[in-house]
Amino acid sequence: DPLTVINKMLVNFDRRFTDEMRAEAQANGYSVRDIVIIASMIEKEAKKADFAKVSAVFHNRLDQGMLLQSDPTVHYVTGERRMALRQSDLAVDSPYNTYKVSGLPVGPICNPSPEAINAALYPDESYVAEKYLYCCSKDPSTGELHFSRTLEEHERAVAIYAPLWKAYDEERGM
Repeated sequence: DPLTVINKMLVNFDRRFTDEMRAEAQANGYSVRDIVIIASMIEKEAKKADFAKVSAVFHNRLDQGMLLQSDPTVHYVTGERRMALRQSDLAVDSPYNTYKVSGLPVGPICNPSPEAINAALYPDESYVAEKYLYCCSKDPSTGELHFSRTLEEHERAVAIYAPLWKAYDEERGM
């Protein structure tokens, strides 16, 4: 029955999310729930090779009080996986829309992998230290990301890559 399945899932999570992981989350001012939410966004934002870098971007933005502006949180609300978000997508009124809501969304947007949870706990130290604040897709077909420290760098990257996003969406009939 559903309650048995949920209980098994919770027991499994508690077994895998170790005391050391709980201590790491707490030491950095996060609850286990916060880490799962961050990990869920990381899971949808990047390929595994970039999980820790994306985590650094999210941690840096949270530390600076910036909006997270994570496209997958908008995808979660709209149900569409558009590479080039429209103004109407960004304006969606939802506690999951990190373009409008400060801090973390109200809950996870997926069931994150252990690798994404690990990245949420241990962001890339050099990207944290170098204060990377932005990332965007370089190539929608490969998932390769471009990382930027400043808004100006990010805007230049978006100007370069946005036509690829639009073409990708058009190819998929979006």
